[in-house]
Amino acid sequence: MPWLHLLSYFAGGATLANALPHFVSGMMGRAFQSPFATPPGEGLSSSTVNVLWGFANLVLFYLLVCRVGDFDLRDPAQAAALGLGMLLLGLFTARHFGRFHGGNTPERP
Repeated sequence: MPWLHLLSYFAGGATLANALPHFVSGMMGRAFQSPFATPPGEGLSSSTVNVLWGFANLVLFYLLVCRVGDFDLRDPAQAAALGLGMLLLGLFTARHFGRFHGGNTPERP
């Protein structure tokens, strides 16, 4: 399998990880940070913008994973590439957005 397919699956995993919080926050009617806010990535965008942004990310996920190569979730290399993309973007966003929501501070009993 070409390494470009694995790179596409990695990017697809990162895109899926980005789609989920935007789409879910928007569906719940909550404002959430987005690239369209002021300042970008820090300010809040409306729930409608977040549903649209989350859906756009889901379309990109589909294109990167389902239309490139022949993705098989049972293939360890392909599943690992997708999962690593999700994990790394998840860790990055946890650190980045944690400063806005107190997620970087350990909880105290």
